[in-house]
Amino acid sequence: MTKQSIVDLSVPVGAGTQVYPGDPVLEFSVHSTIERDGFNLLNVSMDSQTGTHVDAPFHFSETGLKIDEIPLDRFFGPGVIVDARAAGPRGRIGWEFIEPVVDQVQPGSIIVLHTGWSEHYGTDRYFENPFLDADACRRLIALGARTFAIDAINIDETHPGEGFPVHHLIADVDGVIGENLTNIAAIDFPAPVISLLPIAFEAADGAPVRAVAIRLEP
Repeated sequence: MTKQSIVDLSVPVGAGTQVYPGDPVLEFSVHSTIERDGFNLLNVSMDSQTGTHVDAPFHFSETGLKIDEIPLDRFFGPGVIVDARAAGPRGRIGWEFIEPVVDQVQPGSIIVLHTGWSEHYGTDRYFENPFLDADACRRLIALGARTFAIDAINIDETHPGEGFPVHHLIADVDGVIGENLTNIAAIDFPAPVISLLPIAFEAADGAPVRAVAIRLEP
């Protein structure tokens, strides 16, 4: 297989990085400089869910796999793009959005929910994100899906909402959730391969990723 193109699906991480309400705010500080020390070194303070990231089952289950325990194939595989842009603010992404692509779903698929909500990144409206319906999630899990990603801050409804039913459903099958993706509209080719490979934080509930979609040709 030959790589033909790569689409970056990640938000930049810096002073403007938006975080879930109540989570620690990212901070950068200069530790070393070339002028003073002979090299540049940045001190970074952030939480495990900063920027484009993945949740491990441990995020919502005390007995769930931690980020460094998850098989790597959960983070890399064929993407199924679900067009949910019509869901709207706090809209429920039900089965009607998934049905047009359900024939593509198989064990190992990475379900990518394209809500278009990343255009609101950095604003208060970003917290009014569309969210995956719990019943639709159950049906996707029954088809073998174990990895889900969304271009919003939360795959569940953000507070105030109905809690975290989808997080719990996916954690219960040792699945993976990717959040804060962006640029999904730039995937203009069929059968993208999605990579959500995280930093191997030891015994952690999640980690940042450089999420990409890859076009492969024979």
